[in-house]
Amino acid sequence: MATFVLVHGAWHGAWCWSRVEPLLRAAGHDVHTVTLTGLGDRYHLRAACAGLDTHIADVSAVLEWHDLKDVVLVGHSYGGMVITGVAEQSADRIGRLVYLDAFVPENGKCLMDYLPPEFGPILQEALSRGPERDGKTAPDPAAFGVLDPTDAAWVRSHIVPHPDNTFDMPLSLPNHHAASLPRSYVYCDDPAMGPFGQFSDRYGNEAGWQYHILHTGHDAMVSDPEGVMRVLIEDADKP
Repeated sequence: MATFVLVHGAWHGAWCWSRVEPLLRAAGHDVHTVTLTGLGDRYHLRAACAGLDTHIADVSAVLEWHDLKDVVLVGHSYGGMVITGVAEQSADRIGRLVYLDAFVPENGKCLMDYLPPEFGPILQEALSRGPERDGKTAPDPAAFGVLDPTDAAWVRSHIVPHPDNTFDMPLSLPNHHAASLPRSYVYCDDPAMGPFGQFSDRYGNEAGWQYHILHTGHDAMVSDPEGVMRVLIEDADKP
């Protein structure tokens, strides 16, 4: 039995794993999902989010309070920033890091450092068509590769504006403990989302990484939960 801790990306919440979690549990595994401060069912706490460090603390607290060991820590999209920071603090509790179409940050870099110039207008267009709350918007679900109308309606009803102070906060990794852990990269290529091809190109053949491609959109846990489950279980016991 493996222990999985699933960390969502920007604008999402633990709700987005609701199709993957029961599959992992049915296969006999322990699963913990985390909703980051100011998102999902913790949207009402958005004023308490001091930045990326708050989200790292959210996940680290789950590992510590549940006394979790040898965890497969999964980060989707922005969640890659978070799990890398968690590894810096709690590497002794982690057995593997899995980056699901996610950012893989370096010391001193913030998420904005990895956005290609051409992605800015695409994001602004997605925001202009997305759901609004409290005068701010979240992207249209199509920006996450969620193209099925029923799935898109479900995602649209759950996503919320992301805290403003997380994307430009540099991540401090003086020891870069994440680099010493077994790591997996899962690239979603149908349709591919601009910022993540750079990580696929880098880690697809790099020693120390397991690499997978899922032929689905960015929100793979929504559009291909079985594929996500298979990859997670396949890599769980690899050294």
